[in-house]
Amino acid sequence: MPFEIRVVYEMPLEAEMDLDVAVKKFLRQIGYLAQDREETIGFRIFREFFLERPERVWSADEIAVSLGTSKPTVYRYIRKLRNMELIEDGEREDESGKKRGYRMKYGDFIRAWSMVEANVKVAMENYKRSVEHIARLAKERA
Repeated sequence: MPFEIRVVYEMPLEAEMDLDVAVKKFLRQIGYLAQDREETIGFRIFREFFLERPERVWSADEIAVSLGTSKPTVYRYIRKLRNMELIEDGEREDESGKKRGYRMKYGDFIRAWSMVEANVKVAMENYKRSVEHIARLAKERA
């Protein structure tokens, strides 16, 4: 699975005191939500399920039924969060047996974000090596 996140230079959101506004801005910055339209379902999936209850494993069915949306829509947003390495597969036991689903990576947003940062660092190092290689090839050709 590819690691994918949008990286932009923005000021920290520390001055924003409204949780919903801060979360929406952040999710737009990292490329989870579109810049040019309101994505209520994607926002709610992240905030209501993974941010508010990060340790709990949620099935796509539970999320879809709770939000009154389709499973393909839920899976589209889950795929984005998995590609960012913010959520992981999980399993939980309930009265009907074991349920597979998804939860915030490590059950903690801050720890999950640390993994995102590590992946960005590796990606940037790989870009740097590629740039250096391309520059060497260009010099050899000249």
